[in-house]
Amino acid sequence: MARTAAEAGGAAGVGAFVRRGGFGRLWSAAAVSRFGDVLRGTALPLLAHILTSDPLLIALVTACGFAPWLLFGLLGGAIADQVDQRRAMWAVDVLRGLLMGGFTLAVAAGAACIGLLLALSFALTTLQTLFDNAATALLPTVVPRESLTSANARLMTGQEVVGRFVGGPVAPLLIGVGAALPFAVDAATYLIAAALVASLRTGAPPRPPAPSGGTLRREIAEGIRALWGDRALRGLCLSVALANVGMGALIAELVVVVKDWLGAGDFGYVAVTTGYGAGTVLGGLLVGHVVAAVGGRFRTLLVVGVVQTAVLVVFGTVRALWPAALALALFGCAGTVWNVLETTLVQQRAPEAMLGRISAAFRTVSIAGTPAGALLGGAAAVAWGPNSPALVAAVLLGAGAVMLTPLVRAGDGTSSRRGQIPHTTL
Repeated sequence: MARTAAEAGGAAGVGAFVRRGGFGRLWSAAAVSRFGDVLRGTALPLLAHILTSDPLLIALVTACGFAPWLLFGLLGGAIADQVDQRRAMWAVDVLRGLLMGGFTLAVAAGAACIGLLLALSFALTTLQTLFDNAATALLPTVVPRESLTSANARLMTGQEVVGRFVGGPVAPLLIGVGAALPFAVDAATYLIAAALVASLRTGAPPRPPAPSGGTLRREIAEGIRALWGDRALRGLCLSVALANVGMGALIAELVVVVKDWLGAGDFGYVAVTTGYGAGTVLGGLLVGHVVAAVGGRFRTLLVVGVVQTAVLVVFGTVRALWPAALALALFGCAGTVWNVLETTLVQQRAPEAMLGRISAAFRTVSIAGTPAGALLGGAAAVAWGPNSPALVAAVLLGAGAVMLTPLVRAGDGTSSRRGQIPHTTL
């Protein structure tokens, strides 16, 4: 399907910035960091499964990985709007690299315990609240706003290619050499990513002078009001919040579903997660075509939400490895389409000087239910069996998709916010 002129212009804009080095370095930092994330994401649940067989404790590791968004997410957004985002990002990555280095030593010494995993998950996400909001605000200073959809798609696709097709297959090999090795490599990737971001020559975007007597609390409140006042972003945020309760249940108990329900070992777990990664790459390549075929951003979000619901039902009822891997591949494909559109809508609709705070408010509200969802998944696995977290997730993702129906009918999200920010045609 041929792209529109706006799409072609957006892609060309990204290409120009790749050649000039700014977006290329940011892409490389994201890819390297994602490689480390996949190593840790593969090794950590397996380590948790070794340390405890209690599904609730395994779920608590995931819950601790989301809880800091409730405590510090809004603060991270306010800080991201006040500082040089580039410096904030590389400083956070240095700290995360040091934390992972210390955890690596603990694993190598045989001193790892479930409590240490909980503390690590909480600490890494606390730092991530500043990093992610700064990264969201930094991208529009690196590429033109009309190129954001293409840039986000390239970032997410590149992360999955490197993470899943390199990190995924490498993870079991590193685990076989030593339990600490995946975490050591993850620590190194944080430091490499920090160096790449630090090498960017992008200054902080111009901001109006802060009003006298301004406080972080007032800044945070302004971001919340701006999010709530945008009907499209408000509706999308509430939909994502409900769906993420289900995602918390699925993520927390994925290793339980695969190993205890499907009866697959470590290879099966890697096969399922690699299938998911393959789907996410395909989704990144097809975003523009999918939106053009479906017609409208919110209509596309509704369709991919329904698709994700259907494949989770398959994942939780068909007790065979390869159908499960294919189901999660389609789940990942739909998920990337969703994530690209969600991120781009926030970046394009939010005023530049408030992007960090609006992004933080969006993330905080949308992630709020994820820790509870993780605990719900653990409780469901104990009460109803190891496949039930997938079915619980299906119900909640389906309900979240239905919440978008009023926005689809209204056609909201297709025009700029108060005429300030133009939208590209997908």
